Amino acid sequence: MKIAVQVQPANGMPQEVEYRWDPDTEILSAQLLPPATGEGMSGSVGLEGSDGSWLILDVSAGRINGVEIAVWPDVRQMPSLQPPATVEDARVVVPSRRSQPEIASLESTTRLIAEADAAQRNFHFRVGKPRETRTVRLARDLLLDLDEKSQISGLWLLNVPPAPL
Repeated sequence: MKIAVQVQPANGMPQEVEYRWDPDTEILSAQLLPPATGEGMSGSVGLEGSDGSWLILDVSAGRINGVEIAVWPDVRQMPSLQPPATVEDARVVVPSRRSQPEIASLESTTRLIAEADAAQRNFHFRVGKPRETRTVRLARDLLLDLDEKSQISGLWLLNVPPAPL
């Protein structure tokens, strides 16, 4: 599934990110604060990996306001996982689909790879086939990788608190 976004100039300081781990399911959610406003699609965009992992983008008024993630089996731990050195500050809009503007929820099975640094403080989710990307800041600790067609090809969660034991 290809999730195309529109990239616009940033307006103001990046939003804060509030992380929460569900202690029973180990599902990680990230909420942007304050919630963004705008025009465009409202609903959810769900991506499911072939291994049972999934990532849901909560979209409201065309803006990504939250992310929910579950990964099974465990996240692949990398000895070193550094976010990109070059990150553009931008405003990201998820437009309504012209062909189906009434649809508020999308789901797709795709290649989804989850990686984390050794401390599991930084996570990177790769969506689809590997390709050349640029990285934009969605919020202070939430980055999106976009390909040359401005389609989401990855997601970074930075400075994530430890999961409950």
